[in-house]
Amino acid sequence: MNHLKKIIFIFSLSLTSAFAQYHIRNPDAIPLHGEWSFALDPAETGISGKWYMDQIPQGNRIDKVTVPHCFSSDPRYQFYVGTVWYRKTFAWKPSAGKRVILHFDAAYYKTHVWLNNQKVGEHEGGYTPFSFDITELLKNGDNLLAVSVNNDTWKTGTIPGAKDTGEINAPFMGWMNYGGLVRPVYLTIEPEIYAENIKIEAVPDLEKGTAVIRTNVRVRNTTSQPASPKISYSILSDGKPVPVKWKTGSGQVPAGQTAFLAAETSLNAAQVKLWNLDDPNLYQLKAIVGQDTISANFGIRKVEVKNAQLLLNGNVMKLGGGNRVVDYPGLGSVEPDWLIEKDFRLMKEAGMEFQRLTHYTPSEYFYDLADRHGMLIITEAGNWQLTPNQMDNDSMRRKFKSQFVEMAERDWNHPSVIAYSVGNEYHSDKPAGQRWTKDMIAFAREVDPTRLYTFASMMLNKLPANPEDEASQYVDFVCTNTYGNHAKSLDHIHKLYPDKPILMSEWGTRADTKDEVFQEQHISDIMAEVRKRPYVAGTSWWTYNDYQSRYHNTAANGYRPWGIVGPDRSLRPAYQTHQKELAVVTIEKTGFTTGDNGTHLLKLKILVRPDFPSYAVRGYLLKTGNTTMTIPNLNPGESKELTVSIAGFDQYAKVGVYKPTGFLVTEELIDLK
Repeated sequence: MNHLKKIIFIFSLSLTSAFAQYHIRNPDAIPLHGEWSFALDPAETGISGKWYMDQIPQGNRIDKVTVPHCFSSDPRYQFYVGTVWYRKTFAWKPSAGKRVILHFDAAYYKTHVWLNNQKVGEHEGGYTPFSFDITELLKNGDNLLAVSVNNDTWKTGTIPGAKDTGEINAPFMGWMNYGGLVRPVYLTIEPEIYAENIKIEAVPDLEKGTAVIRTNVRVRNTTSQPASPKISYSILSDGKPVPVKWKTGSGQVPAGQTAFLAAETSLNAAQVKLWNLDDPNLYQLKAIVGQDTISANFGIRKVEVKNAQLLLNGNVMKLGGGNRVVDYPGLGSVEPDWLIEKDFRLMKEAGMEFQRLTHYTPSEYFYDLADRHGMLIITEAGNWQLTPNQMDNDSMRRKFKSQFVEMAERDWNHPSVIAYSVGNEYHSDKPAGQRWTKDMIAFAREVDPTRLYTFASMMLNKLPANPEDEASQYVDFVCTNTYGNHAKSLDHIHKLYPDKPILMSEWGTRADTKDEVFQEQHISDIMAEVRKRPYVAGTSWWTYNDYQSRYHNTAANGYRPWGIVGPDRSLRPAYQTHQKELAVVTIEKTGFTTGDNGTHLLKLKILVRPDFPSYAVRGYLLKTGNTTMTIPNLNPGESKELTVSIAGFDQYAKVGVYKPTGFLVTEELIDLK
């Protein structure tokens, strides 16, 4: 299936069927979605009252909800903050020699789990996956699963949370603490020795056109004896096997433990198809571990920082982007597939292609779309404006590390993920912030050494005198959240760190600061400054969408109107402005000839911007009416004049440029005079 057909298929899904869709990584998963019992626990008596027991009287005090569920957006409970309880009964027939794993793709924020009256475990963190082996607690017949979830993260000891400064209205997280079983809950059945995860590293040699593929499979041995499982590997491209020879080492997994088992192979030049923004080629790697099979998609691409430039496969990339807050009316932080698909398309067609999505980990399906259709993403965990005391606190450090590991281990095979961020807007000019940045990047590199590392700084706008005065000295590229004096700030950051590219990880203005016309003009004004500065690799607008908040200075309707789309994704005028200003190509009418037979010839100049955004374009299409033309391959600064035949006597012609993946880049209404 070609790229355009894929897009048509994905985005033509009906809302009726799509509302039931929630992406789950494992195709053999057994979803526990649907109707659950639900109760509030404002007095925190659920544990002492043993609400997890099967014999507890329920009467008419128990409501019914549909999981995935966000109780903060449910009209019955939207003003509630605290502990809630979910209960579900499901039938089961245990099988000998099998392990059953209970998965939560995310639950916000503190979660405790019981099965058949027994405690299973607990988890802290609202946006990352966790799981439990429940084999020994299952029984033949009906099984009762009880889950308590607490969303009170307007505290000083949670990540995210509130500051510990004691100030009036001391800032707490700037978005809603949407609580509940907000992502899929499901079971998987595994053999006694099974593959928990797989890490794939694809390293291309850009000069030779070859690539080395390294894989590490984390194998869990639940038996009482050490095991050396036989592993076989295969790589697929477009569903077809790629013939390769593997180098494998011997590996033993101790009884009751896990171990990583490594393998390596090479692809020749004929087998290598690089992953890039407009040609996002994907491979699939399968590993058969004894009786188990694990697979993951991956892309072959090289991301580098050189001479204050961001390079993808050796090519300089300068891109627009946008921050996306997980928030939708009536859904809160629940993300059905249809919403992710809608947001992805709108962001992509607004020119938002390189961004830190937000301050936490969204649903994995967004990353799958980014892999398949091209997008560069920085993914971020935890630290939102932590204070120096909090960053030096051992408990907070442990919580951050745990959330980071869960995030990285979920996302480390996505080629769209090019970097990780260790936080947002903390005191990176203080000793605690310096320690945090240095330590957390060092820790994170042990988890995944294959990505770039950064954080979003708000301190560089204060213009520190020396590079060692601020923690951006430790990053691979600089991220700055800048809301004024853009030119002055960018120039000084470049002076401090002349070899590091700069991403404006946040910039923008609210639609109600003055009016929407001002918001539009702001985009054009700042882009004019960015285009003068070749060291700027990206600009990520805050925010793609409006979002609910209890933060001070929120609008009276409860939303923060930073978006170029509203809460329901209706387009503001700023959307078209962002699309036009952040399009890699421009369309200019250079001539028009009227024929006697009603056929006209329209001459158009297609230019690839030489400054920002800018990168080589390959396989782009020009469309107007029933005419589709392929635009010749162009490098930054190059242009091509095309002649289009226009039939009829319309006064205007709508002309659009499309990516080879089917997404609109820019569109102009041309006056036919």
